[in-house]
Amino acid sequence: MRSRVILAAAVAAVVATPALTAADQLGGLTGALKKAQQFKDVEMTDAEEAQLGAQVSERIRARYGVVQSVPVHRYVSLVGMALASASAKPGVQWKFIVLDTDAVNAFAAPGGFIHITKGALANLKDESELAGVLGHEIIHVTEKHTIRAIQKGKLVQMGANDTVAGNNLLMSQLVDTAYQVIENGFGRGEELEADEKGIALANTVGYAPQGLNGFLTMLMERNKSGADRNGLFASHPETKERVDRLTKQIASQKLASTATVAARYTTNITFKPVPAAEIASVEAGSAGAAGGSSPPPKKKGLGGLGGMLSPGGGEKKSAQTTGSGAARGGANEDKNAVGGTNTALVAVTVGAAELTAFKKDGGLK
Repeated sequence: MRSRVILAAAVAAVVATPALTAADQLGGLTGALKKAQQFKDVEMTDAEEAQLGAQVSERIRARYGVVQSVPVHRYVSLVGMALASASAKPGVQWKFIVLDTDAVNAFAAPGGFIHITKGALANLKDESELAGVLGHEIIHVTEKHTIRAIQKGKLVQMGANDTVAGNNLLMSQLVDTAYQVIENGFGRGEELEADEKGIALANTVGYAPQGLNGFLTMLMERNKSGADRNGLFASHPETKERVDRLTKQIASQKLASTATVAARYTTNITFKPVPAAEIASVEAGSAGAAGGSSPPPKKKGLGGLGGMLSPGGGEKKSAQTTGSGAARGGANEDKNAVGGTNTALVAVTVGAAELTAFKKDGGLK
């Protein structure tokens, strides 16, 4: 199935010559704008979305590193696949990646790349809370929130006859822009949609839908003393609004699943939470990714990454990265946290029989 991606078309500059009046020039520019609008719709295949997500994931992993534990990745992948298999896009090649940082965060990249930090895992109490966070991130993918944000922002330029297929320059622009979208966070509408559909998805699988509320409540408590909060929903009033909305949704839609699977969670996840004030972070004003890894390479002539490159293409003195509203931390320590240096993916394959047994063992549907 092909999804529609609206990308901004490049507008040719009008060059003044002695033979052209100001009115001629304005008329020529108006004509160019009208022509450009005819080429704004471009098809992007699922395979191209996966290619985009893979390259965005590389940058996220370069920023934080990856926990090199097969058991941890297998467990998180089983929870994620229980949800993803019941989502609107069960056929996506979903990948669940645990990032090696004590910061509390999660990131969804197009094509099914879901990232959650070990700091987030350390602060969860049970499997239903993990399902709440992963369900939220899965909805960002199934509803194409990153692609939609690129459409709205009109940040990617292309020629009238350009296509995504085989166009490395255009893909590089898409990667830059998608990373910027994920770094800055999605808009209010996308976050609320991911909340609403995410807990409904968790409930469908059998998880208690209150899990996401448990996580959001933890965030409010963790971030209440932070002077500099991060993201649209990080401060107390906005997060409280989300909790209230979800509570009303659970009642009105009669979301009645009850599985929390706390014992299995604490058996598989043994990370210890680190207070925000004690999280190792890069110094304010330093450039590059934390943990000794290199920052994402600059793309000459393209739009820069929101928190790492200035509009002019030079490095900005910040290693700040912001994730999805579901799991954004509020303190500077989360934004500037260091990560590990090993960026390799941990290979995990979840078979149908294993997933069925996992769901049965947890009392899931």
